[in-house]
Amino acid sequence: MTKVVINGCKGRMGQMLIECAKRNPRLQVVGAVDLGDDLASVVDSCDTVIDFSFHDSAPAVAALCVKKKKALVIGTTGHSAEEKDRILSAISAIPIVWASNYSTGVNTLFWLTRKAAEILGTSFDLEVVEMHHRLKKDAPSGTAATLAEILAEVRESQIEEVIRHGRHGIVGERTEAEIGMHSLRGGDVVGDHTVVFAANGERVELTHKAASRETFANGALRAAEWVTAKPPGLYDMQDVLGLR
Repeated sequence: MTKVVINGCKGRMGQMLIECAKRNPRLQVVGAVDLGDDLASVVDSCDTVIDFSFHDSAPAVAALCVKKKKALVIGTTGHSAEEKDRILSAISAIPIVWASNYSTGVNTLFWLTRKAAEILGTSFDLEVVEMHHRLKKDAPSGTAATLAEILAEVRESQIEEVIRHGRHGIVGERTEAEIGMHSLRGGDVVGDHTVVFAANGERVELTHKAASRETFANGALRAAEWVTAKPPGLYDMQDVLGLR
């Protein structure tokens, strides 16, 4: 049985993780902490920490996991470059699953997006559209950012040079190289993502819509089981699902 500690237990995802774990006989939640609680007081009893707290907490969580030799699943998004570097410094000591989205369906979308970009080639214009609930704090979503990174990688482009966040005013004709990124916010939308491949005379759209956070929670729990026995290194859900 895999023993897990959930960091960020009072949030929407934290609560869903606890509920989904109850239905998984291979998992045991041995600790659930949130802002103001002492993660170090419960981490000794677990195999893996699942962190769905805040992006700025992730480096400290990773450092604690290194100290205690615990595997880590990171579910936060919106990290700064410095935060990312501090997290990545831990992968030589512990195994970390770090994914922008833990849904099996979304990770299939990642795989399909790469294949479609390879097949369709450079004659198709690329746009990413995402929508989330009105309370989401970061934009674009981590999932949308990953989709754009996949597209840029296939095109052998630097994402910072080709990304275009929305359009306003007289922006001129669309360039062939740019990847459009559009973030919508409203209501209680759990998460919608669409990748648009548009050419003269035809358009291909790949879409994933999440109706419940349960899909993300079950994926993160699956990752927690999987990563426990892995050697130190950086992994994502493509590795967990065998899609590499």
